[in-house]
Amino acid sequence: MRTTPDRTTGPVDPRTDGTRTDGTQVNGTQANGTQADGTQADAPRGSFRQGLWSMAFTELWERYSFYGLQGILSFYLLYEVAQGGLALNPAVASGIVGAYGGAVYLCQILGAWLGDRLVSPRNMVLYGAVVITAGHVVLAFAPGPAGLGAGLLCIVLGTGALKTNITSIVGFVLDQNPDERYRDAGFSYFYMAINIGAVAGPLTTGLAQNELGFHFGFGLAAIGMCGALVQYLVSMGKLPERARIVNNPLPAGRRPLVACAALGVVALVGGAVVTGLLRAENLSTVVTVAALVAAATYFLTMTTSATVTGDERRRILGYLPLFLASGVYFGFLFQKFTAISILITERIDLHIGGWTFPVAWITTVSPLAAVLITPLVARMWNTLGERQPGPVTKVAIGLIQIGCAYLFLLVISETTGDAEIPLALILLFMMAAGSSEVFVGPIGLSLATRIGPEKFRSQMVGLNFLTLALGSSLAGLLGQLFTAIDSASYLTITATCGIGLGLALYAGRRPVGRLLGSGLPH
Repeated sequence: MRTTPDRTTGPVDPRTDGTRTDGTQVNGTQANGTQADGTQADAPRGSFRQGLWSMAFTELWERYSFYGLQGILSFYLLYEVAQGGLALNPAVASGIVGAYGGAVYLCQILGAWLGDRLVSPRNMVLYGAVVITAGHVVLAFAPGPAGLGAGLLCIVLGTGALKTNITSIVGFVLDQNPDERYRDAGFSYFYMAINIGAVAGPLTTGLAQNELGFHFGFGLAAIGMCGALVQYLVSMGKLPERARIVNNPLPAGRRPLVACAALGVVALVGGAVVTGLLRAENLSTVVTVAALVAAATYFLTMTTSATVTGDERRRILGYLPLFLASGVYFGFLFQKFTAISILITERIDLHIGGWTFPVAWITTVSPLAAVLITPLVARMWNTLGERQPGPVTKVAIGLIQIGCAYLFLLVISETTGDAEIPLALILLFMMAAGSSEVFVGPIGLSLATRIGPEKFRSQMVGLNFLTLALGSSLAGLLGQLFTAIDSASYLTITATCGIGLGLALYAGRRPVGRLLGSGLPH
């Protein structure tokens, strides 16, 4: 089996792992994991698997809580007060849900930066888990808009600290296996854990909400996050040494400036809320603009940095079209929490005999389809090996598939006219849309940890999560558009954009693929 040196390990502090100043270790292994004779040192297979599955189970419980909340959040905002909801206008509800989802992922840029410059990734994940747990507890016990705002704010900040850093740690674990063929497969299984949590969360919180009320559903999400925290505490002592190290420490002299900038941002946001410039109706717009500005800043910073090599710069430029395409893709996928949620409340009959089908279960079908198809697709990638399609083609397939799913929804919506849409048909739509995620989500994660510049590894992962920020806030804007135009026009636009963008990306797969592969072994 051909092996390649670990290309991602940066300079390691000799005080932390026994590395001499000349780059070698006492046992004959260099700092990058390469033996003195030039071959790659394999990590123990048990250690590799244990690390991957430990992080996967932590992520599973965190996603259980996150999607358990998100599965019922839209309906909490839309339902009448008599049903336990807040009875908000659909456009306002879409704006809040889209902005919340976008802010969760936008905040991960801050988490990535902190994990690279101030706090080790291992500790960032721990702090984030504690704050998220607190947010879910607030939602469970504090009713009304005040409890909603405080709980969501905690979840936004905590998830920002946790997500990019746990993904970076998974990358560190996978770096211990020198065979690059397993990288996409490893991230596919990690992504499967994400989707298992995304399925189990809404299934249980949706049932609790349906039978007992919304705050019981929020309480189950809090229990799930406690599970994630416990799982991580048990495993954090066995993480790779790189997870304990601040990769690019911020000089002490610059820390006061950073603190002042942070206070300035907080004051600016607070002032915007007090003066009415920042309102529920325009939250999604603000977050979308912020996501685009943050992405542009990161692309500009990385491509102009003196520490970035020519090959690394070309890889970053190659990632740009994939970033934009993935952002649009997630905008279409996350409409299950905005436009599709509104459609469900208006046109889907949830009654099966004398029982009401839990509304959150409908959106759960989307990640369930992704979970079921992931092992098949991961095995296919392993079987095809070097003959598998490149990352650009995979993302193009995902876009085309979700565009076709919206085309199917357009057909059934128009065929039924003003009548209610059968529950089975909306479930089929969710399956078709959700299963397309396996061609986009894990591929972005894998790319971010593989092509990122040496000095910007965590930031590159954060940039990848900005596709989710952009997609979430875009879904909020699309949900508001859904309330403003007829559904036939809306679904036609969505289907056409999905299929068209996918075909355009496929047409440019070769030049984009060459940029992404610059300087990497084939």
